[in-house]
Amino acid sequence: MKPDFDLNVVLGRIEEAIRPYPKAAMFDLAERGYNTLFEQLISCIVSIRTLDETTIPVSLRLFEVARTPEQFLKLDIPTLTQLLYGTTYPDQKAYTMKGIAERIVSNFNGVLPADYETLTSFKGVGPKCANLALGVASGQAAISVDVHVHRVVNRWGYVKTKQPEQTLKLLEKQVPREQWVAINRLLMPFGKHICTGTLPRCSTCPVLAWCEQVGVEHHR
Repeated sequence: MKPDFDLNVVLGRIEEAIRPYPKAAMFDLAERGYNTLFEQLISCIVSIRTLDETTIPVSLRLFEVARTPEQFLKLDIPTLTQLLYGTTYPDQKAYTMKGIAERIVSNFNGVLPADYETLTSFKGVGPKCANLALGVASGQAAISVDVHVHRVVNRWGYVKTKQPEQTLKLLEKQVPREQWVAINRLLMPFGKHICTGTLPRCSTCPVLAWCEQVGVEHHR
C-alpha cells in the first residue's frame, strides 16, 4: 500500500465522486422510509445475486403488501414468490422470508432483535446481510462486504484477501468503527460505477494516487 494512504481522505473523495450515481439499494430504501431492521433484512435477501436496479422495485412491490413479520405470515409461498419475480431464486427467497417471519413471531414476539448472532442464526442470512441491516437500520457499527467492497479494497492494496469473509475480518481491524457503515455506503456505488470489475475508470478516478491497482491489466 502506498505510504501516504489516508482512508479519511480517500473516502471523502469517493463521497464526492459518487454523488451523480444512484445510492446503494439498502440506503436508498432507508431514505424512502423502509428503515426498520426487518425491512432492511428482507430487502437484503431480495438483493442476493440481484442488481440494485431490480432489488429496489421488487422491494417496493413487496412492501406494498407486507412490511412486518405478521403481515408476511399472511402470504402463502406462491404469492410471495410472485411478488419476488425478477430476483434470482424467488421461490427459495420466499421460503427464507417466511421462515424468518415465523421465527420472529414465535420466538421474539414479533420484534427482530438487533443482534448479529441472532440475525446470522436465521437460515439464508449471512454476514453481509446481517451487518448491512444492522448498520442501516440500527446505526450499529457494522461493515458489510459485498463483491464491490471486496474488489476495491484489494485493488487498493489495503487488504490482500481471497474471500469477502476474510476482507470483513481485516477491515474490522483496520477501519475506525465510526466509518464501518460508510464502507458499504460509499464503496458499493464506487465499485459499481467507477472502480468496476473490468475496465475500471482509472484515468478519471479520484483516488488513483492512493491505489496500487492490484490486478488491473486494462482500464479506461
